[in-house]
Amino acid sequence: MHSDSNRRPLLWFLFLLSAAVAICLFFIPAFIIRPFTHQTASGLNLAMTLRQYAPLGTLIAAPICLLFGLILWSTPGILRKVTLSVVMVLVAFSTVMARLNYFEWMFHPVPDVQFDSEASSKLDKGEMILALNFYGDARAYPVKQMAYHHIVNDMIGGVPVAVTY
Repeated sequence: MHSDSNRRPLLWFLFLLSAAVAICLFFIPAFIIRPFTHQTASGLNLAMTLRQYAPLGTLIAAPICLLFGLILWSTPGILRKVTLSVVMVLVAFSTVMARLNYFEWMFHPVPDVQFDSEASSKLDKGEMILALNFYGDARAYPVKQMAYHHIVNDMIGGVPVAVTY
């Protein structure tokens, strides 16, 4: 039978390993998938795969981490208890965030689309636009504004469209 002091390093390893799994399942996709930054195909593939498995993975890793954290709580020292607490807060945060679509928080549709005529438009001559034409009804969406909002819900030629960039 192992003494309690011989088991502690293994308990800390298992605690930190389960915490790392839960935390990485949320934070890796959150840092890779960011608007206006370069994303490689392999990085994006990794992020989307982790994001897909994050809800189940954090649901498994968080209780394991909590179990080992409770066992280790009796370890003397305020620094160790602070470490356990901070890690558990990060694990709980990651477990909750893995279930939310936090990417939607970054991109808000334009609430009230308003258009100017070509003559009254204040766009620079070289400014890029997204253009749509349905049944003779044409719209132009400035790329600079689309890069901020990423989506416009509109009606063109009687057809509902979601314009995105």
